[in-house]
Amino acid sequence: MLLKEAAAGEERMQGPRMYKTWGETLIRQSNNKVAKWLMVANKKAAAKAILMLPTSTTPPPHPQTPDQFAMEIIYHNRILNYKCRTMEPDSATAFYIPFYAGLAVGKYLWFKYRWKDRDRYCEMILKWLQEQPHWNSSGGWDHFITMGRITWDFRRTKDEDWGSKCIYLPGMRNITRLLIERNPWDYFDVAVPYPTGFHPRSDSDVLEWQDFVRNHNRKTLFCFAGAPRDTIKNDFRSLLLRQCMNVSGLCRAVDCAGTRCSNGTSLVLEAFLDSEFCLQPRGDSFTRRSIFDCMVAGSIPVFFWHRTAYLQYHWFLPSDPKSYSVFIHRNEVKNGTSIKSVLESYSKEEVKKIREKVIEYIPKLVYSKPKEGLESIKDAFDVAIEGALKRIKEQKQFGHKWK
Repeated sequence: MLLKEAAAGEERMQGPRMYKTWGETLIRQSNNKVAKWLMVANKKAAAKAILMLPTSTTPPPHPQTPDQFAMEIIYHNRILNYKCRTMEPDSATAFYIPFYAGLAVGKYLWFKYRWKDRDRYCEMILKWLQEQPHWNSSGGWDHFITMGRITWDFRRTKDEDWGSKCIYLPGMRNITRLLIERNPWDYFDVAVPYPTGFHPRSDSDVLEWQDFVRNHNRKTLFCFAGAPRDTIKNDFRSLLLRQCMNVSGLCRAVDCAGTRCSNGTSLVLEAFLDSEFCLQPRGDSFTRRSIFDCMVAGSIPVFFWHRTAYLQYHWFLPSDPKSYSVFIHRNEVKNGTSIKSVLESYSKEEVKKIREKVIEYIPKLVYSKPKEGLESIKDAFDVAIEGALKRIKEQKQFGHKWK
């Protein structure tokens, strides 16, 4: 699919679909579990979330619980209706590859599938791409792709290791890759927000939600939603749970052992809405969807690793980490630093100022419901696509310096 930068005042461009995508085939071939992950909302959790909102904001916020790996489908559906889509290759600034790399590998990450199964679809799409004339003219520099999992799921170096080797395959090197977690040392990796349960349908939905979380009565100082890893020695999440439970009047703990917090639940949303701060340690990788659930609820994130957010979402978060978050080094916590004491040291005025910055950035952290996007507010998709187009255009300029 071809995208070009919009001229000032340019109307939305229309065009038929170019061809059946690889992604459609992957969805049809996915097993029932994968299909449910991607296509079915948790209606019970959504209903509970609606009950927590004022009448005026129901149902506009449109709470759902999409799978955290559904990003590829969200982006593809929006690009099909994107204002800058063109059917003229020679006028295109960039080429979008409508391939669901995450869905292609997700089915084969467990059980007894072979490394060949995990690489097959990526090898097929790259082979096809390298046969296209506009690929050969650039070597992939002006192409971009959405890969709806963390970058490490596509960086297998040995056949017996985890994931696919999609990023390491010939042809992928120069492609800009939008992922939910990036390798901070790879220029072509760009981290975009995890999908959350808030999909606004209009500008007014966003503004009403911002007012709601701004004025919501927060009863507890901080909260933590997560599952301990009992098999890991000195598990950090277990330490956070203990600190939280030891000050039960000031901290709300949601134990997510098993699948109790899978893809968001009303318990997690309630905890974030009711708390001034939310603890955000690394997940199974350095990032976690909970970061965005927390901030969309207007709670101030507390980080313990720089790679959880500061080295990830540069296009979507303020450049000054202190303006929207609190950082406590994990080693300080392990050595006895009281999280409660650190958070209590912030004055009401400071908390209000930081929360306002979090609320200001909510639009950039969510994906809107309409296929065409919102009226005037830019959501995470808009920020990501405009950023990709800008980056690709800059790469074509003589003397471009890699950042």
